[in-house]
Amino acid sequence: MTTDTTPIASIEQRLDAIQTVLQRHGMQPTEFIDTFDELAHEHWVPANGAGLIARAWTDPAFKQLLLTDGVTAVREAGLSMPPHHRHFVVLENTADIHNVICCTLCSCTAFTIIGLPPDWYKDLAYRSRVVREARTVLREMGLDLPAQMQIRVWDTTADTRYMVMPQRPSGTEGMTVDQLTALISKDALIGVALI
Repeated sequence: MTTDTTPIASIEQRLDAIQTVLQRHGMQPTEFIDTFDELAHEHWVPANGAGLIARAWTDPAFKQLLLTDGVTAVREAGLSMPPHHRHFVVLENTADIHNVICCTLCSCTAFTIIGLPPDWYKDLAYRSRVVREARTVLREMGLDLPAQMQIRVWDTTADTRYMVMPQRPSGTEGMTVDQLTALISKDALIGVALI
């Protein structure tokens, strides 16, 4: 039996090799990474989804549009979604129904609207357990819902993305859209937290 004693390249060396090959083929990996980083941190943020919800709370016609045709509502608000996100479904929480989203296959979200998925959302334990034991998973995450509340779990598909519309907190009737937007977290848009 022989053993291979070839040294393994460091991660930096491997990255340099990949970038060199991409550049030889006319691609611009550094520029792409810089552009993607800016999009992810400056443009694809939870404030986009929070703004949609806050507007819906204050504008009944926009709320109806958001709940019936999410993609059109997103465009009307001046936001965008990738072409493969053909359907954008907004799930309204009520006094009797609590919605939560997941992606059992990987970690898909409406990332341009609610931001990139948090690490726990990508974790196999969350992805596999929330569809089977949602109430327990939510409780473990700090959200203990009443026993009589129905929990609905929505699993992302190849062309459908979801977002939760949390219930508007009482006492916020006089708040502006910007003030309401500031109340809404990414976790609330996923359905693992209340406002």
